[in-house]
Amino acid sequence: MFDLAQCGIGVIAPLDESFRERVQYTLDHKTKPVGSLGVVEELALHISLIQKTLTPSLQKPHALIFAGDHGICDEGISAFPQAVTSQMVTNFLAGGAAISVLAQQNNMALNVIDAGVIGEFESHPKLINKKIAPGTKNFACEPAMSLVQAQQAIAAGADVVQSVFTQGCNTVLMGEMGIGNTTCAAALMHWITEQPIEQCVGAGTGLALHGVQHKAAVIKAAMVLHRPQLITPLHALATLGGFEIAMLVGAYLKAASLGMTILVDGFICTAALAIASQMNKQVLAYCIFTHSSAEQGHVLLLQYLKAKPLLNLNMRLGEGSGAAMAYPLLASAVAILNTMASFDEAGVSGKNA
Repeated sequence: MFDLAQCGIGVIAPLDESFRERVQYTLDHKTKPVGSLGVVEELALHISLIQKTLTPSLQKPHALIFAGDHGICDEGISAFPQAVTSQMVTNFLAGGAAISVLAQQNNMALNVIDAGVIGEFESHPKLINKKIAPGTKNFACEPAMSLVQAQQAIAAGADVVQSVFTQGCNTVLMGEMGIGNTTCAAALMHWITEQPIEQCVGAGTGLALHGVQHKAAVIKAAMVLHRPQLITPLHALATLGGFEIAMLVGAYLKAASLGMTILVDGFICTAALAIASQMNKQVLAYCIFTHSSAEQGHVLLLQYLKAKPLLNLNMRLGEGSGAAMAYPLLASAVAILNTMASFDEAGVSGKNA
């Protein structure tokens, strides 16, 4: 039987609700009408509960971008060639990608993790080599990876998070890169939610309608082939997922077990989180859902998880870009709680009874 402890993941504690009222009291007595900062106040409260403090802080925020290739690309399910995965990893490292720009703008450290990209990269200070294999197998024909490989990937994701936590990080942004991984995410979403496959698939990197229909047909056939074996979240992850998705699963679970604040990006990242939540539902309490993407399955998956995303910018880039866009809202929420004056401090009259 699969035990998360085998992957270096400890207990995930429920959020400590004991001082919710104290945080809410502090927010309610700032120099503003009660609740007038809306979601920003809710965000401040959530971060306080995650960090178990009335004075939260975002320490050494770190973006972790997991990259991997996918055998399912053999089925022609992407508008872009598979070589783009490795090319984009190089672009991340060179500082030319959207997430590179946004991470720099927000003074956020960035690492790219080679979870299973085809080919090799030259050594780079921002690159972490955790390659399980050069791409997964084609899940239209056989499981994408073995159960052992899936567990290795989960453990690798957990190890990466432990490393940045040890360096003083308490706020982590997860992202991904992998041509073909929206197909994996859609298949996993279908398995988890039992939504019709047609509602789970989308344009991904920019497929036309006939391409989306083909993607759905590929997933349907794969589900017929594999469904009897999809008996646990680990089996589903190994059969339908990717190495970067499995590492995301481990990263989410480890970050939650360490009490870190987790920024969740778009469709692929949310699908990975949904699998993680099947393994331990407490992980969701540590997550900030940053945006609702333009990938049609993402909206339904967020609804399934009862998540309230902060933004809706019609984005579908992936690579952690939506989460990075939302990061300044977290910084604002923390600043409001920590430094905005109360009525007493400012000598401002409060609301009449």
